[in-house]
Amino acid sequence: MKAQRHEPPTAHSEGYWAESRRPLAALVFIAPLLITYEVGVLVFGVRNGADAWMRELLDLMGFSQHFLLPVLTVCTLLGWHYLTHQPWRLSRGLIWAMAVECLLLAVCLRLLFQLQGVLLDAVAGPVDLGLGKTVGTAIGYLGAGIYEELLFRLILLSLVAWGLKRAGVAPRTSVLIAVLSTSLVFAAAHYVGPYGDSLEWFSFLFRFSAGVFFAVLFIYRGFGIAAGTHAVYDILVGVF
Repeated sequence: MKAQRHEPPTAHSEGYWAESRRPLAALVFIAPLLITYEVGVLVFGVRNGADAWMRELLDLMGFSQHFLLPVLTVCTLLGWHYLTHQPWRLSRGLIWAMAVECLLLAVCLRLLFQLQGVLLDAVAGPVDLGLGKTVGTAIGYLGAGIYEELLFRLILLSLVAWGLKRAGVAPRTSVLIAVLSTSLVFAAAHYVGPYGDSLEWFSFLFRFSAGVFFAVLFIYRGFGIAAGTHAVYDILVGVF
């Protein structure tokens, strides 16, 4: 009787929901968006707020090269994928499926905004999650999706949750606190600086809710879906 070979699970055996959460899938998915945005920064002068903040920090550290931030983004996702020992292959059609999921989730977020307006009996125009008043083109919204998720979810949320766990807080509690606290920071960030919006309770509450929405997406669906949904939502609201 032949011994049965036990091979590691492949992308097909794990299914779409597991494979699309991988950092490698996120990188391949956001790569065209990232390239389009960075070229747009050079050609059209558009820039997203989170992008500007991180570049200012790099400048203070003595690193002013334009393409350093996107290179660091790519290296972060590659390093994350390598350290988690995940397969270096992607299924055919995965990226298109992720794009469809992002579109559906962005529509859900838009409906959430409308529902919130009804429940609060508020009269307000569309809320732009990025600093849309200074962007004016869809290219800027791509940067909002990528770099705001990089800053507030991949970096800040992960650091807060890790720090709380190190301090002895239970894992689930630390994640919950990280989601709520970083969502508050995410909402407040839209009212900071010369290009920030005027503070209004309706828009602040919606941005906080959106921050929680994106944080949950990041935790359960990965960076690629969170960034893609954020970018698609901004484009739906700010362009169409």
